[in-house]
Amino acid sequence: MQLGFTSCKSDDGGDKQHTPTPPPISEVDSTFTNPIVNNGPDPWVYQYEKVYYYTHTMGNRIGIYKTDAISELGEVRSTTVWTPPASGPYSKNIWAPELHRIDEKWYFYFAADDGDDKNHRMFVIENDSPDPTVGTWEFKGQVTSTSDKWAIDGTVFDYEGQLYFIWSGWRGDDDPGIQQLYIAKMTNPWTIEGDRVMISEPTYDWEKNGLVNEGPQILRNKNDEVFLIYSASGCWTDDYKLGMLTLNEGGDPLNPDDWQKKSEPVFSKKPEHNAYGPGHNSFFKSPDGTEDWIIYHANPESGQGCGNNRSTRIQKFEWTEEGAPDFGEPVRINTPLDKPSGEVTE
Repeated sequence: MQLGFTSCKSDDGGDKQHTPTPPPISEVDSTFTNPIVNNGPDPWVYQYEKVYYYTHTMGNRIGIYKTDAISELGEVRSTTVWTPPASGPYSKNIWAPELHRIDEKWYFYFAADDGDDKNHRMFVIENDSPDPTVGTWEFKGQVTSTSDKWAIDGTVFDYEGQLYFIWSGWRGDDDPGIQQLYIAKMTNPWTIEGDRVMISEPTYDWEKNGLVNEGPQILRNKNDEVFLIYSASGCWTDDYKLGMLTLNEGGDPLNPDDWQKKSEPVFSKKPEHNAYGPGHNSFFKSPDGTEDWIIYHANPESGQGCGNNRSTRIQKFEWTEEGAPDFGEPVRINTPLDKPSGEVTE
């Protein structure tokens, strides 16, 4: 059953995909500046066959930006690929969509409700086209454990051939003022098996400026060790930041004791760089595969909270000798940075 499908029309009424005419090679700039998108809360990037598919929270629809040069994302027009029905349980507050390719099909996971936040749940749509900006998106249903509690910020990952779903939720049915991270096993890309398991909740002081753990993202190093990067404290504060869990070698993702939480945040605000509340991130590789990059949102000024001032920024990160990610600190906006390696024509 197909619900809320729209044609893949550009959001600004123009061509479906805007490709600027490249300047002569001699004029190609090897640098860019942050932010790359001025209004881009909850940014997500999926990299497939040398193409970057980017999306962020739009609230009333799901759209995709398609580009082979992510530093130039601001020059690309988005394509609306799905619009919700006018009413019902997934008609309003479309938050933090994530695009994934699983078994030769595309899946968009997103949070939505009926206009009442306490009814937020996770949902998924599917597209079998080779290109997610075209074709038909079919509504597959709600992604839920047997407990069916409040849920946002869902993501999927494969571990040793088994698919898992991780999200942020409430322990009960009413807003407790606290969000935890939950995980569950999946039988297919739209079905959870059994009930959820809580693997993280705010325990350190830096997670308690607003008792929130949300925005989980899986990151692997070259040895295939598993890290879970998440957003901590409230997005309405300047102290929204990133924390990290590490899965024990050979550990069971469904066993909370096999996830080790780092006692300090791994990415925090930098006021002198106009980076307040940096968080809700994802990751990508440079076009030539030699560099690791983080994409995240942050506010340029203090006190701007969870609104449309959250802009999308990208920066390269490194790895420690022990194999853990080292994100450094948010880079200064409006300052030239080298573009991802391989993006510039030599």
